[in-house]
Amino acid sequence: MNAETMRPIEKIMRTGPVIPVLTIHDVSVARPIAEALVRGGLRVLEVTLRTPVALDVIREMRTVAGAIVGAGTVIDERGLQGALDAGSEFIVSPGLTRTLGQAVVASGVPYLPGVATASDIMQGLELGLKHFKFFPAETSGGLPALKALASPFGGARFCPTGGITVESMMKWLALDSVLCVGGSWLVPAGRVDAGDIERRARDAVARRG
Repeated sequence: MNAETMRPIEKIMRTGPVIPVLTIHDVSVARPIAEALVRGGLRVLEVTLRTPVALDVIREMRTVAGAIVGAGTVIDERGLQGALDAGSEFIVSPGLTRTLGQAVVASGVPYLPGVATASDIMQGLELGLKHFKFFPAETSGGLPALKALASPFGGARFCPTGGITVESMMKWLALDSVLCVGGSWLVPAGRVDAGDIERRARDAVARRG
């Protein structure tokens, strides 16, 4: 599949092997983190809506050249609207409901809904979606579970998230149905060391080759 025929969410998923999953409590560190990740080769950044400053973090990261910034942990229409108002370029949710799914599809923004069962995937397909976040990946059965789930849904593509590490990422990426993984290890909680973050990003990119 060439770039011209890819869906927008697939282009985003193929931009790098890992989508950093970021939970940030201080807006002042948003730009340094984004710059370090982009320098390290990871341009797609998922900012989770788990902190009071998350929307401001999205706005700040959007000013970094080369960054593609989206909102994660979007669980309802209110969260969706806030994310869109903040300039989110894609939306990630931990699960999939028909109400939220229809709202995101209607907005036209690239969407990566969370799935963990065959029924979840079937509901997504009914909404015209083919790209999903397998979440929480490790506690939902890990690699064997995703292999089994992907088998009946040949056109579905996944971004496993939840418990993925730098050591395990390549096992997931070896699956034909997996385009990228989500990872929180790139920005350790409680500290911001731009050099260390850039190194972690470069290491992740290098492992993909």
